[in-house]
Amino acid sequence: MNIMAGADMQDTTFVRDKRASLLLLLAAQVLAMSVWFSSAAAIADIKLTYQISPVAEALLTSAVQIGFVIGTIVSALLGLADRYDPRRLFALSAGIAAVATGTLVVLEPTGGVVIALRILTGVCMAGVYPVGMRLAATWAKGDIGLLIGLLVGALTLGSASPHLLAAFGGLGWQSIYGAATVAAIAASVLICFVRVGPNMKRAARIEFSRFSESWRRPAVRKANLGYLGHMWELYAMWAWLSLFLHQSFAARGMEDGNIKAATLTFAAIASGAIGSWLGGVLADRYGRTTVTMTAMAISGLCAATAGWLFEAPLLMLVPVIIVWGITVIADSAQFSASVAELAEPEAVGTLLTVQTCAGFLLTLGSIQMVPLVLPHLGWTGAFSILAVGPFLGCIAMWRLRRDPESRRLAGGRR
Repeated sequence: MNIMAGADMQDTTFVRDKRASLLLLLAAQVLAMSVWFSSAAAIADIKLTYQISPVAEALLTSAVQIGFVIGTIVSALLGLADRYDPRRLFALSAGIAAVATGTLVVLEPTGGVVIALRILTGVCMAGVYPVGMRLAATWAKGDIGLLIGLLVGALTLGSASPHLLAAFGGLGWQSIYGAATVAAIAASVLICFVRVGPNMKRAARIEFSRFSESWRRPAVRKANLGYLGHMWELYAMWAWLSLFLHQSFAARGMEDGNIKAATLTFAAIASGAIGSWLGGVLADRYGRTTVTMTAMAISGLCAATAGWLFEAPLLMLVPVIIVWGITVIADSAQFSASVAELAEPEAVGTLLTVQTCAGFLLTLGSIQMVPLVLPHLGWTGAFSILAVGPFLGCIAMWRLRRDPESRRLAGGRR
């Protein structure tokens, strides 16, 4: 009886600590990621006062992504997420990002110094996003898909927030950067109160071989190839959906078309938070490859279809856009969960960092591809090319499903 009572008490303590830590982690993640999307929210107000070329505008919004790629490469090579306390790494990264973003408040919002500070912010985000997934994984107990799915849902809401500002009226650019600075400072404080779960195992030293393990091990490589197929579509869809809808609504001569387009863009991207949660629940219950292949097949079909609906009745266009927004992100966390389950415990952080690095590097190409294709093939061709990624991703995950190592996924549920 005493043994059973002790076990029940341990389970109760575990559940309480897990719930409290994950709530704090989610809050810290949302607050810290606000610096990533602050330029996207500020750019409209900046353009009202300052002359800014299309190239400079694109660089201002993509500089954080460039920095993120640089940061993840350095982090993965040095194994930072596996060698050090992830909370301290998160807090330090969020703090530096806060300083870099706060400095923008007192500078003119264009020029080389601003771009450098945005790149530095991206470097710091490499110590936030993948490290947050690492922390969530330490609490996993048959529910890693759901835990990482919740974090990706937080990222999704952050991505959608600039479009909400556009729909209902934004703030001045100094206020936006100032609010993001305060949020990042709060994140660096909150993360210090998060407990590390029992699954944490630190690496004792730098092992550069961990960096290449993502591609040397067949099962991990297949999961990463699936992730790359998913990422080829995701950020390009998020980046260009707003322009597609603005042009579509303008062609219809809709009253308040810009506001309605921004509202639908926000609804589509934000609904991905539901997809991330649902994808985690279903993947833990029915299998990672099952959910990722299903989500990519549906999102790929939406991508191949959306361009054809440019002037179609809204009753046809809107449901496709919403379903696309849900399914394009529903599988994202499950690629990370797959790598976490396939990796050795002391290499989880490094392999997650390598995965996100490769994915975000690829998005730099797919985002720039759309405006190159658009003048020649229109939205039909541009969005259809995005559909190639998830369809190839389905093939990669089907191959992983047939790999004997896939038995390690979701407790044997492939």
